[in-house]
Amino acid sequence: MLASSTALYTVGLGWAQQPRDQLKEPVFRVTKRIEPEQRQAEHPLDRAIQIAEEGLHRIRTQVSDYSCTIVKQERINGELPPPEHMRALIRNRKIVDGGVQQPLSVYLNFLKPDAVQGREVIYVEGQNNGKMVAHEAKGIKAAFGWVWLNPDGILAMQGQRYPISEIGIENLVDKLIERATRDRKTDPQALSTQVRYIEGAKINGRSCLVIEVVHPVQQPQFDFHVARVFIDDQLQVPVRYAAYTWPSTPGGKPEVDEAYTYLDMKLNVGLSEADFDYTKKAN
Repeated sequence: MLASSTALYTVGLGWAQQPRDQLKEPVFRVTKRIEPEQRQAEHPLDRAIQIAEEGLHRIRTQVSDYSCTIVKQERINGELPPPEHMRALIRNRKIVDGGVQQPLSVYLNFLKPDAVQGREVIYVEGQNNGKMVAHEAKGIKAAFGWVWLNPDGILAMQGQRYPISEIGIENLVDKLIERATRDRKTDPQALSTQVRYIEGAKINGRSCLVIEVVHPVQQPQFDFHVARVFIDDQLQVPVRYAAYTWPSTPGGKPEVDEAYTYLDMKLNVGLSEADFDYTKKAN
């Protein structure tokens, strides 16, 4: 873990923008000799999966809500548009005794680029017949006011990879665990998987641990060439995910496929239903 610059749209799996990461630490390797029968238990992705699972548990048990600025950039149909900036309020889903006590709730206010500035989007899981509500602040569409859209529909998904129902750090970590587990299964001997752990990287001046996964050779079972997850040292939650495709030309640089950055994140700020009520927002 939306639409074109003139259409209403949502945001997916969380983290954007693309700081130029100059990460040159040596690739993580197990120092002792690994016998064939040990390879399954000592895969380099094991530590990454463990960190992610512990992080997911922490988010689900200790994080009720948060505010942040999301910077998002996704390659769509081979094209990489400029990053989008949006102010976000998010309440995490809370399950109690098998029932949803607190639904996933999302409010987005778009800041950049100029064409979408002022756009607002609200989504509350399980309410409003499963629809999101949005309005434009500029152009002819602003005259329509708030418009209800299916999050998975053509209008909401135009130019987007993920529906708004998949936004947020919880959904992001859940998806990363799924991908890492799949990569571990498809490459059990780690012949095409390298992992390194880099301390002291900075996102917006905040110190982070970076988990970098590299698949050197392009193969159909892998979604990316390089992926980097930045975990804030203090908050202990991911604040950036970026995935890069294989170079389009031999010897070229990896190209951004998708990137999501969570800036100025504040946890447990005490959001209420009123923060996700479109009737209380300026139109």
